[in-house]
Amino acid sequence: MTQITGGCQCGAVRYSARELGRASICHCRMCQKAFGSFYGPLVTAIDLEWTRGRPAEYASSNKAKRGFCAACGTPLTYDVGVELEVAVGSLDSPEIAAPGIQVNPADKLSFTDALASLPTRQDDSNAAAARFKAELVSYQHPDHDTETWPPEVRKT
Repeated sequence: MTQITGGCQCGAVRYSARELGRASICHCRMCQKAFGSFYGPLVTAIDLEWTRGRPAEYASSNKAKRGFCAACGTPLTYDVGVELEVAVGSLDSPEIAAPGIQVNPADKLSFTDALASLPTRQDDSNAAAARFKAELVSYQHPDHDTETWPPEVRKT
């Protein structure tokens, strides 16, 4: 059985799940703020276990708690006490959790349906962007489990 794994950007919090349930895009204002985005992509995580660290929690309402990494701020969970959901972007392989439904459409931002029609800038079409990307050194945790993290002490 293949474990489904994920975690935060810095690697302080890691998890595994036996399987995933329904994936959704939530348009509610609380998800917009919690994710700092146009919507919150979430998927039910069945038999989730924390394998490194644990998320900090914020009660965003009288019904829901949101888990996040206290070190880097990555949104990780949405918990209403029934089924724990994880942020799709926190999965090591987010492609396995394509959303099947949109929820809370009353708060949906008017421009989100047109996002796919926006022009796309290719990295090689802009010399400055290509140079920036070529010189970029990521400190982000890799998309797989590691024995220890970070691998070396970095000076920032």
